[in-house]
Amino acid sequence: MKQFGLIGKSLSHSFSKKYFSDKFQKESISDCSYELYELKEIDEIQKLFELPNLRGLNVTVPYKEAILPYLTKIDEEAALIGAVNTILIQGKERIGYNTDIIGFKKSIRPFLAKEHSRALILGTGGAAKAIAIALKQLDIRYFYCSRSQATQGEIINYNDLDEQVIASFPLIINCTPLGTHPNIEEIPPVPLKGISEKHLVFDLVYNPLQSKLLFEAKSRGALICNGLNMLKMQAEASWKIWNVE
Repeated sequence: MKQFGLIGKSLSHSFSKKYFSDKFQKESISDCSYELYELKEIDEIQKLFELPNLRGLNVTVPYKEAILPYLTKIDEEAALIGAVNTILIQGKERIGYNTDIIGFKKSIRPFLAKEHSRALILGTGGAAKAIAIALKQLDIRYFYCSRSQATQGEIINYNDLDEQVIASFPLIINCTPLGTHPNIEEIPPVPLKGISEKHLVFDLVYNPLQSKLLFEAKSRGALICNGLNMLKMQAEASWKIWNVE
């Protein structure tokens, strides 16, 4: 039995196991399984790599960047992002890839209009870096938003946000885990009154399907999109990388 799975710190919110289990059943794939592996610390990955039938892993927060030193090779695009969300295991080789870019681009394209030419990325982690590259490929100018002190022009501190600043970014993308189950009342600290019907708000959170951020944005007339389709696109891209015969 070929084993695949997802590593992260807390995985109770994840749909990945159900997605792959359903896929295996629908496509009559009987020699594969997909499990969730919660790791308290990233160095626990060493023991996981010893599983003889392990063929591939997905990686989620907070380990997309921390996993890098444990890999033998890193795909060029993943290296550019500085984060990995998919690992191909071939013998002693552990090769890191990132499918965030393709997943995001495929899922957001149906919602994009010409006015969505300026984006605010909430967060600066591994997912945010992948989204930034995707936006660059889509010819959309972007700025990061972070709690850290802004040291360069492309980063805006949350404390500097006001309604006018929010109104100047017709595309807002949440790349933080805020709002993920079970902490569904959490929300990024943005001035919601600046959001209007002119906005597209994309939240990488997919559990719940409508985060509090998306609920508030929709109530103000914004077009909204959650991260579920992105997850599905990423999963299929991972499966292609694993290339199971």
